[in-house]
Amino acid sequence: MITIRKIQREDAETVRDMMCKFYTSPAVMTNGSEEIFVANVENCLGGSSLVEGFVFDDDGKIIGYGITAKSYSTEFGGECVWLEDIFIETEYRGRGVGSKFIQHVKELYPDKILRLEAEEDNAAVKLYERHGFKKLPYLELVCTGD
Repeated sequence: MITIRKIQREDAETVRDMMCKFYTSPAVMTNGSEEIFVANVENCLGGSSLVEGFVFDDDGKIIGYGITAKSYSTEFGGECVWLEDIFIETEYRGRGVGSKFIQHVKELYPDKILRLEAEEDNAAVKLYERHGFKKLPYLELVCTGD
C-alpha cells in the first residue's frame, strides 16, 4: 500500500538521488546541483517554514517524493502552495501516486491556491489538468543573484 509521509532524516540520501534523476530529466529545464539538493532536503527537514517534503512509500520502499513551498499571490489575492517537485520512479508511474499526492496537498491546504510549473511536453500535464490546474500563458523570469 502506498502512503505519503513527511521526509525523515533517514530518507535524505534516497530523496537526493531522486532529485538528481528528476532534475536531469526532460521534466525540468534546469539541472540543479548536489549543493541545491542537499539544501532542499535540509530545508524540508525543518530548515525553513516555507517548504515541506514528502516521500511516497510503498511498504517501506521510497518510490518518489514531493516538495511544497508556501507563498502569497497578489494576482489571485491569497496564500499559495506550490507543488515544487513531484517525482515518481518510472515503474510506479500511472498507478495513481501523483493523484494521491495532489489530493493529499489539497486536504492539507483546503483554503490555499495550488500552483505548479511544468514543461509543456511533460506527460504529467494531463494529470494536473484532471485535478483542476489550468495553464497560464506566462513567461517566467528568474534572478538567482549571480
